Amino acid sequence: MASPTLLTPNTQPKPLTLIKSKLTSTIAAATPPPPSTQLRRREFSSSIISLTLSTSLTALATPAALATSDDEYIKDTSEVINKVRTTINMQKSDPNIADAVAELRETSNTWVAKYRREKALLGRPSFRDIYSALNAVSGHYISFGPTAPIPAKRKARILEEIDNAEKAISRGR
Repeated sequence: MASPTLLTPNTQPKPLTLIKSKLTSTIAAATPPPPSTQLRRREFSSSIISLTLSTSLTALATPAALATSDDEYIKDTSEVINKVRTTINMQKSDPNIADAVAELRETSNTWVAKYRREKALLGRPSFRDIYSALNAVSGHYISFGPTAPIPAKRKARILEEIDNAEKAISRGR
């Protein structure tokens, strides 16, 4: 008896069976839905676009309510500069240094939270310098504690940034 896989002269070849391709099933699935659902999608997307545009136009129309005035920024920044100078120049043995550092941290956190969101101020040199100085002072006191003196090099850099910020504020920048 011959094996079904061997071809011998007296065996007839079997007809090939049709194999259904996976490609035809994906093409069928990719056909567009009936026109009525496309119209609904268009209506939905156009309503979403109009809603988004109206919301963004409303947000653009009211930035003055959120923005702070230049006078307020100058006043707050000057207060922060004075607190940084007095706190940095305090002696290590001063009994009020811990309170002064805590007050400086609170003031600097308030200043940063208030003005960091203002896009108009982010490009100003005064904002950049004060932010950098506050970051250096806060980082020092967080890392080393409120009674640790600031090293001379770091102190000189902080004071230079504060001086530059004061000059920029006086020039309206």
